[in-house]
Amino acid sequence: MADRSQKTEKPTQRKLKEARREGQVARSPEVGAWLGLLLAVFLVRLTMGKTTSAARNAFHEVAGIIEKPDIGQSLHLLGSAMGAAAVAAAPLCLGAMVVGLGASVAQGGLRISLKALGARWRNLNPLTGLKRMFGPRGAWEAAKALGKTGLLALVLFDTVRSLVPLTTSAQVLPLAAVTHVAGEAIFRFARDAALIGLGLAALDYAYQLRRYRSSLRMTKQEVKEELRTTEGDPRIKSAIRSRQMALRRRRMIREVAKADVVVVNPTHIAVALRYTAGSGAPRVVAKGAGSIAGRIREEAMRHRVPIVEDVPLARTLYRVCDLGQEIPRELFVAVARVLAFVFTLKRKGTVGGLHRPRPTPPSELAGVRRGRRRTRRRPVLLR
Repeated sequence: MADRSQKTEKPTQRKLKEARREGQVARSPEVGAWLGLLLAVFLVRLTMGKTTSAARNAFHEVAGIIEKPDIGQSLHLLGSAMGAAAVAAAPLCLGAMVVGLGASVAQGGLRISLKALGARWRNLNPLTGLKRMFGPRGAWEAAKALGKTGLLALVLFDTVRSLVPLTTSAQVLPLAAVTHVAGEAIFRFARDAALIGLGLAALDYAYQLRRYRSSLRMTKQEVKEELRTTEGDPRIKSAIRSRQMALRRRRMIREVAKADVVVVNPTHIAVALRYTAGSGAPRVVAKGAGSIAGRIREEAMRHRVPIVEDVPLARTLYRVCDLGQEIPRELFVAVARVLAFVFTLKRKGTVGGLHRPRPTPPSELAGVRRGRRRTRRRPVLLR
């Protein structure tokens, strides 16, 4: 296992997905618990009036049944009491369930992992338990428990202190007033306790998230191996790309035999053009620089394709035209002049070899831009 200090890289998307699939997510169970308590406090406050009224009516009916016992009325009272209890408890139960599910989804989604439910023998190892107890995780749990106890004690002390005046005047106040004041104090204590617990739960979630991300960090070697697994070995991919490039070059060189003319510069650049009457503008069937240009010239000599030396035109064609693309409109006149020269050579029977007609004036090529692609673009083959 790699040393933790060597794990300096962030986890990849694949590792994060695998961790979620195994049930490993950053989660604090206290978030849902304290949210449920806070919701329960407010729901109890909202339903307290109806619950108290139902209980008061039930006590009155009980008193009447005690004076005149009746089995039918007793069963009716029992059913009414159970219904009232269910109505009072339903919002609390449903609210707690919804809040719990919402907290789970917000923290990492609702996922069921059979692997996470299975037994992990390392968790039964006493040494592992001791490491958790006396390690950073144990220290955090202890600090969280102490902070929770201290803050709740302060809230409880403030609540009890607010009830001290009530104890001195409880004998002269009506029972309803005493219960109202005591109920308000209990509500404030429960509300403040839930808010404090929720704040601590948020801190605990931040800690769990940091610990979760730290546990999934990877070494540079692990990242390389995973990329090799998912995307393939870079050396193999490079070899495949080189082979594909070589195949495209060979196909391009074979197209030179079908060209009408090869415009050169005179040794560094070569562009082969083919013109088919009625099919649009002349098209670039091969282009290259350096050694590729040399191979294009050799193929043209082998198949007696005329080679025309026109330095400005060759440079412009190489710069603005892609492989398989028709020449732009701005070059129609210059290329038409070259093709007319080539057709004259064909009539004279002196097509093959290198020819040096009058070069295209640079002023005709000024401002020529790339033409619009009319066919699928192929890679430009350079040196």
